[in-house]
Order: sequence, then C-alpha cells, then structure tokens
Amino acid sequence: MTNTLTPQQHAAAAIAAHTASGRMPQLHDALTDGLNAGLSINQIKEILVQMYAYAGFPRSLNALGTFMVLIERRRADGITDPAGEEPKNLPADTDMLEAGTANQTQLSGAPVAGPLFEFAPAVDRFLKTHLFGDIFSRDNLDWQTREIATVAALTSLDGVESQLQSHLGIALNTGLTGPQLRDLITHLNPAVGPDRSGRAADILDKVLAAR
Repeated sequence: MTNTLTPQQHAAAAIAAHTASGRMPQLHDALTDGLNAGLSINQIKEILVQMYAYAGFPRSLNALGTFMVLIERRRADGITDPAGEEPKNLPADTDMLEAGTANQTQLSGAPVAGPLFEFAPAVDRFLKTHLFGDIFSRDNLDWQTREIATVAALTSLDGVESQLQSHLGIALNTGLTGPQLRDLITHLNPAVGPDRSGRAADILDKVLAAR
C-alpha cells in the first residue's frame, strides 16, 4: 500500500478545507483541481453537502453555489466533466436510526455512548440517524474519502481538537494508514497554515500511540 494519498484524495481534502474555512477564491481553484484530477461532479457535490455537518449550512451552500457557477463556465468553454454516479436509494422501509447506528459502530470500531449523549440524547439521535445514517449511507462517495474530507475540514477549524482526534481514529478504521494521514496533513499545510497542520500532526501522533 502506498504511503501517500491519490491526487483525487488530495483534491477532496483541499475542497473540504477551503469549504469549511469559507475561502471562496481558494475553493474555486481547489474545485478546478478536483475536476482535473478526475473527481466527478457528483463526488464533489457529495463532499460539499457533507461539509454542512461540520462547518454549517451557510458555508456548504456558498461552496455549492461556487461549484455550480464553475461547472456552468466550464461547460460554456466546451469542457465536459463526468457527472458520476448518483447515490443509490435505500429501501423505503429502512430504519435510519438502526442503519446510522450500524454505520457509526463500524466506523468507530465500537458502539458510541457517553455522558454527553445522555445529557443531550437529541444530538445522539441526530448523529446516528442523519450524519451516519442519511449521509454516510450515500454510496457514491466511499467512506475513506468522506473521512479525508472530514479530517481536512476539522483541521481547518479551531477548537475542535476532540472531534479531530475521533475522526483521525475513524479514518484509520476505514483502512487509511498513519503515513497516508501524515501525507494528508502535510498536503493541507498550504490551505490551513503551519499552526493548524502542526496541531493536527500532534493529535495524529497521540492517536497512533494509543493503538
């Protein structure tokens, strides 16, 4: 297995980081790089939609608007980007709480519980049914790419060290390796700055040492 991410994975990380931080000019360039690297339109849309769960609706919507304009301009210039696959619909009778709990448990390596979720059970339900159910059940973007995007977004934000630590662990559970995650953080340095990338590297060291 290679110790570095693919060009498509690097592009996904840059797209997520600039979306989360709201840097639209840099996001425009990252979106262009993603399309040129071979990400499909629907794969990039999935990344931008998922970002609302970590950076909020405003930045997700702004990013989607930027992407829509970019696609229109590329089409006007005669560039045809592959649409890619749409996510398959789950059966109508799917219990999203059950599906999301199963996804969360598989990604985390064990059932997720704790005092915070007992204190605010609505958040626990929303995480399971919506984030890990509705979003992570959409199968046109693999879990490794979703976690790369999540780690990139959290690396670009301040005050989310606990969540970043959790998702670095989840990223390892998807089959990504320590060297690949180090490559991800190194690749993010120009987008997030040395302080944030250095913090992420320190957190990764702790996650790897605990395994």
